[in-house]
Amino acid sequence: MAERVQPPAKRLCCRPGYSTTCRPGQRAGGTVCGGSGSGQGGSSKTQSPESLLDIAARKVAEKWPFQRVEERFERIPEPVQRRIVYWSFPRSEREICMYSSFNTGGEESASSGESVDETRLPFRRGIALLESGCVDNVLQVGFHLSGTVTEPATSSEPEMVCSVAISFDRCKITSVTCGCGNKDIFYCAHVVALSLYRVRRPEQVKLHLPISETLFQMNRDQLQKFVQYLITVHHTEVLPTAQKLADEILSQNSEINQVHGAPDPTAGASVDDENCWHLDEEQVQEQVKLFLSQGGYHGSGKQLNLLFSKVREMLKMRDSNGARMLTLITEQFMADPRLALWRQQGTTMTDKYRQLWDELGALWMCIVLNPHCKPEQKAAWLRQLKKWNSVDVCPLEDGNHGNELPNLTNALPQGAHGNQDLGTRPHRTVFTRAIEACDLHWQDSHLQHIINDDLYTNYCYHDNTENSLFDSRGWPLWHEHVPTACARVDALRSHGYPREALRLAIAIVNTLRRQQQKQLELFRNHKKDLLHKGVTSITNLEGWVGHPLDPIGTLFSTLMETGRGDEDGSQGGFLDFSAGTMSSSKHSELHLFPSMRRFLEEGESYLALAVETALMGLGQQRIMPDGLYAQEKVCRNEEHLIAKLQEVDLDDTLVKIFRKQAVFLLEGGPYSGLGELIYRESVPMHTFAKYLFTCLLPHDAELAYKIALRAMRLPVLESTAPSGDMSRPHHIVSVVPNRYPRWFTLSHIESQQCELASTMLTAAKGDTRRLETVLESIQKNIHSSSHIFKLAQDAFKIATLMDSLPDITLLKVSLELGLQVMRMTLSTLNWRRREMVRWLVTCATEVGVYALDSIMQSWFTLFTPTEATSIVATTVMSNSTIVRLHLDCHQQENLASSARTLALQCAMKDPQNCALSALTLCEKDHIAFETAYQIVLDAATTGMSYTQLFTIARYMEHRGYPMRAYKLATLAMAHLNLSYNQDTHPAINDVLWACALSHSLGKNELAAIIPLVVKSVKCATVLSDILRRCTLTTPGMVALHSRRNSGKLMSLDKAPLRQLLDATIGAYINTTHSRLTHISPRHYSEFIEFLSKARETFLMAHDGHIQFTQFIDNLKQIYKGKKKLMMLVRERFG
Repeated sequence: MAERVQPPAKRLCCRPGYSTTCRPGQRAGGTVCGGSGSGQGGSSKTQSPESLLDIAARKVAEKWPFQRVEERFERIPEPVQRRIVYWSFPRSEREICMYSSFNTGGEESASSGESVDETRLPFRRGIALLESGCVDNVLQVGFHLSGTVTEPATSSEPEMVCSVAISFDRCKITSVTCGCGNKDIFYCAHVVALSLYRVRRPEQVKLHLPISETLFQMNRDQLQKFVQYLITVHHTEVLPTAQKLADEILSQNSEINQVHGAPDPTAGASVDDENCWHLDEEQVQEQVKLFLSQGGYHGSGKQLNLLFSKVREMLKMRDSNGARMLTLITEQFMADPRLALWRQQGTTMTDKYRQLWDELGALWMCIVLNPHCKPEQKAAWLRQLKKWNSVDVCPLEDGNHGNELPNLTNALPQGAHGNQDLGTRPHRTVFTRAIEACDLHWQDSHLQHIINDDLYTNYCYHDNTENSLFDSRGWPLWHEHVPTACARVDALRSHGYPREALRLAIAIVNTLRRQQQKQLELFRNHKKDLLHKGVTSITNLEGWVGHPLDPIGTLFSTLMETGRGDEDGSQGGFLDFSAGTMSSSKHSELHLFPSMRRFLEEGESYLALAVETALMGLGQQRIMPDGLYAQEKVCRNEEHLIAKLQEVDLDDTLVKIFRKQAVFLLEGGPYSGLGELIYRESVPMHTFAKYLFTCLLPHDAELAYKIALRAMRLPVLESTAPSGDMSRPHHIVSVVPNRYPRWFTLSHIESQQCELASTMLTAAKGDTRRLETVLESIQKNIHSSSHIFKLAQDAFKIATLMDSLPDITLLKVSLELGLQVMRMTLSTLNWRRREMVRWLVTCATEVGVYALDSIMQSWFTLFTPTEATSIVATTVMSNSTIVRLHLDCHQQENLASSARTLALQCAMKDPQNCALSALTLCEKDHIAFETAYQIVLDAATTGMSYTQLFTIARYMEHRGYPMRAYKLATLAMAHLNLSYNQDTHPAINDVLWACALSHSLGKNELAAIIPLVVKSVKCATVLSDILRRCTLTTPGMVALHSRRNSGKLMSLDKAPLRQLLDATIGAYINTTHSRLTHISPRHYSEFIEFLSKARETFLMAHDGHIQFTQFIDNLKQIYKGKKKLMMLVRERFG
């Protein structure tokens, strides 16, 4: 608690005898009371009845400020004053707990999902201090309580004694101070300890009347002695103040002498004082500002949510500080500098931050719907909300998009504004709904009867119109815009009226049930026409799930908490709105509410009603809202509600409800998101249907599959979808134009669709008929190749579980899905394509040899030629596949034949990438191999690169076909072109290999390839390397059949080496001139080494010495300007 010293005086007190014309705050009359008196009261263990004095004093202490008591009665007996003072201190620990910890009863800690050490909470620590005897010197003087609390020493901190002072009024603590200096929003442990001491041990507290009463009894000498002793004891603290006051009192014209009486911090409240619990507003603002500045780090979001929970707790206790605290929080939110920054940059706020704003708006909705707030309060809140609403940076309700829906005070779809032009509708901020709610009231007589009367029925009521007040059973209905009606329920709950909230919730749910039945009947009567036209319409423009007011969540929570008995009955009360007051009726076992069970079906429970409500809301057909945040909220809200439903154990009664609702949803027409026809941009039902499927499967498999299969559709991705029904004025087409793509959550929706399909596949294992149906649905409705591939993998895993024999039907489903993926991704880029192809072959292998043969027969519809040869056929022909399938010779040959046929077809279609694989696959069949080789030869002159040809040529040599390798090498050389400076080109090794191969075959082959080399290669170092290698051995030394040839070495003066030598010398000359054109001094030494290598090649010629000398002389003449370089040339070469 940030205990700041409050102004000590709340009103002025003076001696008796002044007239009633005194200024406000003066004492109008009284008598001198003497003695300390007796009767601390209230703690007797006897069963004697309470005295009339105590009863009256307690009521006065709760409701009247003490000044009004003094003004009302000329003389107040001292015993009466003492009992009023005594009963004015709070008697409940609940409020003290609320103001001294975030957590009361662990509610917030449970919702936050994190464990909280309760012993560290100020309230728990305060109890520990009290119980360990750390509270001492407790004194109550009038409406002021003081004492000391000793904080025991720890290993790191010495013992600390804290002086605590508490002021109180009408059973509320109005100010606190503590010497601990702790800075926090709530009371510290020392304030808690002293407060609980007074609550639990009132008989041990020394009680005095207000100090002014004691002073009235003193004469002048006693007063002087009193003041002087007080100054002496505290002279260092009060002497300057005492002297200043003395000077002002002695001055005739001073301000202090213009007012009768003097302040008394112990005299209680004045008439004008607001009666509320102490709340340190400055600390609230500072803490919220700090949390916001942390931007979501250090658990700041959690802390802000806990503050919101504290506001709700205050509202539930009907504490006026709830609205005060929310106002302070809102002001800090509106002052957040990030709002202007985000607006300026056009960026969106974080998701968690958006949720905080949503909660802020929802809390203001609860506050303005407070059923007992005064008109002036509501008017003040409305002015404040409008002020915030008008600020430019005020966040919009649905993120960056303006809400294009009618306001909440008008039920949909009626209203003249229903077709209002979209452009004229203002953006709706997070405060818009609260502002609109200020127009709502609670004076409707039907509404009053619903929320106040458990016996409100009309069994003679026969009005069966759409808006009738009672149903056929005579039970009351409440027709209002559903989110607005549910906001009333939330407001009643929030303000501590659980019975009234439950009554209204039951009436709303019964109204929804009746509407659902009417919708079903209406659709059945017009079903043929609608199905014939292929059109549908949406009856609800606002979806209940994902709505900013969370209507279904409110109804569900209200009914569930009642069913579990979670609501605290201590605040229950019956409302009398017509009189503008409410009486609080204490009751126990609130969750039973026996009298209200008359509005439940036979054997029905609140829990069952809650479940049915959730199912109705989740199954509602609703339009996908605009904006990323709004769409994410729909998903999040749906998943949250389903998670709550999953906590409920299904019994026979709930299963009946599931069956009933499932049938309604399947046959419900435009009301239902699972109806036969839905609007193209309706929110999909995949997540909900998966939950329904799982719940219904053990009890009614046929119905479960009907629901799941119906929900598989995703019309927004279909090229043809049902058009809008333009005959109805409120139809969705007139509100939201069709502008796909605007589904920002589409990837999530498709993943949920995939999950639903996977769940069905798992459940259908072993059931051929159902598997075929599910497969057909997947192929029809899922449009994402990656999701179909996932389903194929899922089906494969399920079919091949280790603890059972493979399910061949499910394997075939897996294969069929895999084949569909292959066809979908054949002509599009997909980074997982290679993985998909490998997996498909594995799957086909598990299905059997006929599946492998089938995919090879139809390869051109499934694979690229490269995939078919390098992955499919190669894997099929591998030993591991043969062993896995236990193939006999005949089966092996059939597979091999199919593989060879595939290979040749691929080679014809894409020889560049498939020729080598085709040759490899056809090795064991002479005819096929020759065919493949011929395909390579045919393609060599047109479509194949030298790299591909060299690769195949090397393969041929490796397989023992050197002449064919030589042939391909010569074809490759025709495509090659190496310039003078490409001495590191990757093809150099291929050229050297080709020349070595030709040299090994004989003089004729070498003579044939050298002209090709000379034509293709202009790089001097490469040519010189080839030349040197050719002169080391005799051509044909390693000839065919390994016959040794003892012939002579080839002469450099004759063809073909003479031609190669001349080309090499020419290449050196050209390269030299090229390098000298742009040479820099740092490359001089490298150039000299290059000339040295050139000289070695020159010298291989008969007249090489002369040629090289002439070459050097020529360089000196041409490049004589490069003096330093030429000097280096002369030094090395003369």
